[in-house]
Amino acid sequence: MKTNIAEKNMPASFDLHKTAAEHGMKPDEVALMVKTLGRDPSLCELGIFSAMWSEHCSYKSSKVWLRKLPTTGDIVICGPGENAGVIDIGLGPNGEKLAAIFKIESHNHPSFIEPYQGAATGVGGILRDVFTMGARPIANLNALRYGDIKHPKTKQLLAGTVAGIGGYGNCMGIPTVAGEVNFHPSYNGNCLVNAMTVGVANQDKIFYAKAAGVGNPVCYVGSKTGRDGIKGASMSSAEFNDNAESQRPTVQVGDPFTEKLLLEACLELMATDAIVAIQDMGAAGLTSSSVEMASKGGLGMELILDDVPQRETGMNAYEMMISESQERMLMILKPGREAQAEAVFKKWDLDCVVIGKLTDTGRLVVKHKGNVEADIVVEPLVENAPQYNRPWEPTPKQAEVNAADYPLQGTLGAALETLLACPDLCSRRWIYEQYDCQVGADTIATGGDAGVVRLHGSKRGLAMTVDCTPRYCFADPVEGGKQAVAETWRNLTAVGAKPLAITDNMNFGNPEKPRIMGQFAGCVEGIAAACNALTYPVISGNVSLYNETKGEGILPTPVIGGVGMVEDVSKIARINAAREGDVVLLVGETKGHIGQSLYLRELHGKEIGTAPTVDLNAEKKNGDFVRALINAETVPCCHDVADGGLLVALADICLASNVGIALEQAENSAAYWFGEDQGRYIITIRAHQYNEQAIFDAAEKAGVEIEFLGFMSGQDIKLDDKPIASLATLRKAHEGTLPALMES
Repeated sequence: MKTNIAEKNMPASFDLHKTAAEHGMKPDEVALMVKTLGRDPSLCELGIFSAMWSEHCSYKSSKVWLRKLPTTGDIVICGPGENAGVIDIGLGPNGEKLAAIFKIESHNHPSFIEPYQGAATGVGGILRDVFTMGARPIANLNALRYGDIKHPKTKQLLAGTVAGIGGYGNCMGIPTVAGEVNFHPSYNGNCLVNAMTVGVANQDKIFYAKAAGVGNPVCYVGSKTGRDGIKGASMSSAEFNDNAESQRPTVQVGDPFTEKLLLEACLELMATDAIVAIQDMGAAGLTSSSVEMASKGGLGMELILDDVPQRETGMNAYEMMISESQERMLMILKPGREAQAEAVFKKWDLDCVVIGKLTDTGRLVVKHKGNVEADIVVEPLVENAPQYNRPWEPTPKQAEVNAADYPLQGTLGAALETLLACPDLCSRRWIYEQYDCQVGADTIATGGDAGVVRLHGSKRGLAMTVDCTPRYCFADPVEGGKQAVAETWRNLTAVGAKPLAITDNMNFGNPEKPRIMGQFAGCVEGIAAACNALTYPVISGNVSLYNETKGEGILPTPVIGGVGMVEDVSKIARINAAREGDVVLLVGETKGHIGQSLYLRELHGKEIGTAPTVDLNAEKKNGDFVRALINAETVPCCHDVADGGLLVALADICLASNVGIALEQAENSAAYWFGEDQGRYIITIRAHQYNEQAIFDAAEKAGVEIEFLGFMSGQDIKLDDKPIASLATLRKAHEGTLPALMES
């Protein structure tokens, strides 16, 4: 075997620093790479280092902060570091011990460049992260951010990404049960597409990526390798400029039908004992999967790229190692099980080829056409990747907004109609009708505060949600981080679920700017505080930095995905379950905070003030109180008070339930009706079940503020028997915004 590493595949005019810069590497990182190798790299080696040391793969700017998050707990089986996080969810219908496996990932840059494929492959990638660990996916969620609704690119991005999410998830037969969508000019040049998947597995059939067994075969399974997605990890670790469209070749191309076959083939082989370890070929493809498996096992790996299934001719080692072609896995098999694995994957019409073996050298050796194209010690690629404790500065405190300075400029009804029609509060029907939310026949609830999916064959279920309020995070990152966590906790509670754990997707601008790094640090501090106070650990996550275009960053957007347990899905509360005559109560204190509120933005054109304070002690008390009422079957309808404030939340219930409300309050201030104080829930109780003395006494004993609001009644929202607005008028405003955009 010839060894010719240093210049074998370099073009004649090769310039190391120029080529490295094209891969997103800084001069000091190039110097460290050369020092690590003891020589200049080959092109293949440069590709491997640039991918593994990218922000996307190494978390080099964020790792120092992420360590502050609570990641352990009584129910945590596996925290961050694997393909997805794993928690104990108790017994299944046949007494088996079950685990929930879930994670959220970003596909922001690819979705801006090529909306359909960028979003579709984001869904495909997160699905693989979950079923790689042995779980059958039971639900998808997504969190989407777009620019100003009037921006010329918003319509294209919205149409393409929603179609991509629906197209991939629907073909896979996985229901999409929850999500969120926001619009803001800060996302004009950089939309956000965050995809989350939740799966369920038997605890004795969870698979990890830790390679083991010197000499064990390394097996490539799934689809063939092409040139799509080359330099994808590097592209996702840099900000955009005017040439974003030219980066389309770095976006992967997905095939959900192949992924469905891959899912079934993997789960079938996992039912045997043939697999030692398994890893999704996600960002950086064969590079990240091989390096991470070898690193976790403390072993080396030798790959023969001649045997890699290829769908394009003339591919070189560099291209094969960093291609991000979709629907592929890397497996370590037990010796002698190659034929068994090949038979399973052949049955599903997929490739299954041994392309290497594990070694005891601690080195990644890549061979192609008789040449050694890469020979690198594995440990520095992972453990010695550059880590930065970047300079940061805290976000200056914003002034409190005096609500009296921003009174209603018209009627209460007109203000409510304006808010319900605004892009951040309007109906998402145009979006969610493109998603199949019922496939699998276990979906219990969608469209409310959280999606609920039954554990198959059981009365138990998992509730799930995604949340973040970026304008709060911009005004006060610490409180914004707390609020993102607290809102998922609230949304799970609002259906009656016990919140269990979260996954996070940290979307931020350029971390080399101290102000942006300060936003990241503050949000992490807030997330950690909320998770600790609510016993709500972080078990997985993703960081997406450099979400900027021409120096303009997005709002800090730490999306939180929460998962909770419903012991009896027949007892959940629903947003559409209010009925004529129900008593309507408000749980939680209202002070009238309008800083950073949608009322202030939409009615007065101001994005000012500080974020609302999150009282974590009150959050826990209020949530535990509401959940107990739901589980006692006292509260059939519940909705948390969030964007837009109290009157918007009441209108949500009225529109979902198709019944009006008679409010018995003399209060008529904007701050009361549209303030965004935290920790609040609207609950309804059937008139024949309502015992005012008992429920107010229970609230007092629990240390919870509670307030009587009125009764569900008629087809109007009334205040002190005077109509504010009809449901028909509000529904027309609420339902019309997105269809009007897409038809324009």
